[in-house]
Amino acid sequence: MRVLVTGASGMIGSTVCDALLARGDEVVALSRDPGRARATNPTVSWHPWHPATERPPAAAFEGVDAVLNLIGENINQRLTPAAKQRIYDSRVRATKNLVDGMAAAETSPGVLVSQCAVGYYGDNGEAIVDESTPPADDWTGQLCADWEAAAMDAASSGVRVAVLRSAPVLDPAGGLLGQLRLPFKLGVGGPLAGGRQYMPWIHRDDEVSLFLWALDTAGVSGPLNASTPNPTTNREFSKALGAALHRPAIAPIPRFALVALRGEELAGQILGSIRVLPRRPLDAGFTFRFPEIEPALRALLR
Repeated sequence: MRVLVTGASGMIGSTVCDALLARGDEVVALSRDPGRARATNPTVSWHPWHPATERPPAAAFEGVDAVLNLIGENINQRLTPAAKQRIYDSRVRATKNLVDGMAAAETSPGVLVSQCAVGYYGDNGEAIVDESTPPADDWTGQLCADWEAAAMDAASSGVRVAVLRSAPVLDPAGGLLGQLRLPFKLGVGGPLAGGRQYMPWIHRDDEVSLFLWALDTAGVSGPLNASTPNPTTNREFSKALGAALHRPAIAPIPRFALVALRGEELAGQILGSIRVLPRRPLDAGFTFRFPEIEPALRALLR
């Protein structure tokens, strides 16, 4: 199979590319700086693309069977109006440009698996949410709904489309775990604002496996929650991370400290409770290798 990957130089994108190559697929990727990307991974065929302003070049789609869309600016920043616009364009506008490029290709790829996020659901307290739950009526919820809709537009051209509403991916190289590892290792980590809120997560290997499973499984389409089937509270997560690092996890982080660091809006999202279940992947037969937080963290940090 020949697969086009966006966001291929990112933390998850690069791992997805490695997994595709390891099983014998050809990988084509898009980058603002293909020369630099090629130096990092010469086994991938790189093409230039400025995602928020243009379609990918037609040459990038030649012989491509499927597309994996993992592009998007990091949301973990102060959500100023300018930042919100950049984040929106890097997700929604970029995905629209990608889908338009697929439709214009001489032979359109048959499958699109596109990333979204569990921020789609917003704060639901202790209530369980699944793929049938509507989007939150806030900026992040509407961002995710628009992002997902931009990908689903490819279905009008006969493309099978699956959208992964992804939880924060646990990977010691970056993301949530990369940020928390040092303070917890120093013994100054602990629950956020009491820790009673549910925090979704997924092990890096399960995230990659779910992308490839959605790519390969002909009957799979629509939204799929990429999150552990055993939701974890922030307190439980903090305790497990402390245990994996052989450190105490008793230094609580008050809400005001998080607001000072990340701003009111992002702090509210971080402290929101999302008790999400991956009901559609489970019903369709996907098996998570790391459904429990303690074994997942031990495997990542050993």
